[in-house]
Amino acid sequence: MARALARAGLSGAYGHCSMRLDGDRFLVCAARPMGLVRSGEPGTVVPVSGPLPQGVLSEVRLHQQIYRRRSEMQAVCRFLSPSVLALAAMGRTVRARNGFGSYFHPQVPFWGDPRLVRSDNLAEGVIGLMGKAPAVIVNVNGAVVAAETPARALTLAWNLEEAARIELAVLASGLEASAPVFSEESARARAVWEGAIAERMWDFLTHGDPEASDANA
Repeated sequence: MARALARAGLSGAYGHCSMRLDGDRFLVCAARPMGLVRSGEPGTVVPVSGPLPQGVLSEVRLHQQIYRRRSEMQAVCRFLSPSVLALAAMGRTVRARNGFGSYFHPQVPFWGDPRLVRSDNLAEGVIGLMGKAPAVIVNVNGAVVAAETPARALTLAWNLEEAARIELAVLASGLEASAPVFSEESARARAVWEGAIAERMWDFLTHGDPEASDANA
């Protein structure tokens, strides 16, 4: 999942991803650029509650808050993708204007504080704002997505960047006021997982990876 995020251009030197192990623990990828995580390189087991283990990046607190508050969530991606960053620099967020954006209806919550999330108080604030949404934009510091499987989390990360790209195009056209936005009913009908939506995206983004055949999507 870490290498896929990097290969897809969703994260460069920064970012991290994780998956839940059980009710009390999750596994976060190695604390290095995700594209440089080696095959077989171990991550770190992190408690859902309590201090972060030594060497774990401080923003992994965001993962803790999600796993603590939302028992259905099994995977988290924290990433910095180009269109999301550009949109955030304008103080804007993603709206449900196309199929990719429909998964985030009515829009992605936007955390206004530009500081890095390196304290429990800030992490609680960000994930409290996220609520039951699948994603939150953390100002100019990228985004966080959470899902019920690693494949869905990876798909949501891809969808968010694509939806942000569309939002930038709408803004650049000057037609924001007249450009359609999905209704709640339309978004619910479009934002489906049936038909191996997440599994196909997983295969697409992990193709050729040395560990892809062992991935639990």
